Amino acid sequence: MVQEHMNKRIGVLGGGSWGTALAHLLAGKGYPIDWWIFEADLCRQIAETRENTLFLPGVRLSENLHPTNDLGRTVRGKELVLIVVPSHVMRTVSTAMAGHLEGGATVVSASKGIENETLLTMSGVIRETLPGLDENRLAVLSGPSFAREVALGVPTVVTVAAREPACAQDVQAVFATPAFRVYTNDDVMGVELGGAVKNVIAIAAGIVDGLGLGLNTRAALITRGLTEIRRLGRAMGANPRTFTGSAGVGDLVLTCTGDVSRNHTIGKRIGQGMQLEMLLKEMRMVAEGVKTARSVYNLSLRLGVEMPISHAVYRILYENLAPKEAVYQLMTRDLKNELDED
Repeated sequence: MVQEHMNKRIGVLGGGSWGTALAHLLAGKGYPIDWWIFEADLCRQIAETRENTLFLPGVRLSENLHPTNDLGRTVRGKELVLIVVPSHVMRTVSTAMAGHLEGGATVVSASKGIENETLLTMSGVIRETLPGLDENRLAVLSGPSFAREVALGVPTVVTVAAREPACAQDVQAVFATPAFRVYTNDDVMGVELGGAVKNVIAIAAGIVDGLGLGLNTRAALITRGLTEIRRLGRAMGANPRTFTGSAGVGDLVLTCTGDVSRNHTIGKRIGQGMQLEMLLKEMRMVAEGVKTARSVYNLSLRLGVEMPISHAVYRILYENLAPKEAVYQLMTRDLKNELDED
């Protein structure tokens, strides 16, 4: 069985820090990986130096990684294709895959976000753009996993979700290592929502830290943020238990407290008085929560789900609400029972 998995033909799409870390992990297990990188100059640099100096500097990459700027080559003939691109380009990249994907191939999304225009999760976008894909061969991977730590072999736990248990188990076996433990789940929606909405809450946590409000405030925000994620999940048919797992509370805690979280960093600097437009110009890597905040705001309005923290983040980012005023508004809302969520 081990040898069978080692022979699996795999393509990885995405040369950011997370895509690099996962491609490196798979290559380190012995898989020869065709790895599509959008930026031609970055692709050449990685091929020459075996290092992604732009997005994951300081990590010597496996010789089993074969970087290419040719998306078709990366997808054709593969039994498993891993997509790790920013959520706002998922539709473009997935559409470009359509003519190359092998019948019966498994597609795994490790991208976290909700599309602004359609309010679809990444698996929803993939279903729309790859109509020939068997939905039983579609999986998502999420969990508390900073890219650098994964690339360095720090013990990490994630979740892979698929509608078909056999698909989830297959992906689990492909990715699992002694330092990368993978659990399975059949709640694709819950795992995706946990991974997407936590980025919005992480911006809020960063704002709290930027304002210097202390650990009590941050703990309260994480707790009530999890309540909002669970509310949205229930409205969208997710299993509430999913949000107690690695793709829920695990990823939320990491992203709200980790100093290297891009979303937390954005929030912290906004709390310190910087403008979003200037911050985005400075950052090369994508902070998914900025775009997802708009999607979550509109999705919650459409479904009638109460998400006051997420709404406050949206208003701070897009309507110039002062962070201190947002905190005051949240703290002076009508008093209620903590468990009254419906």
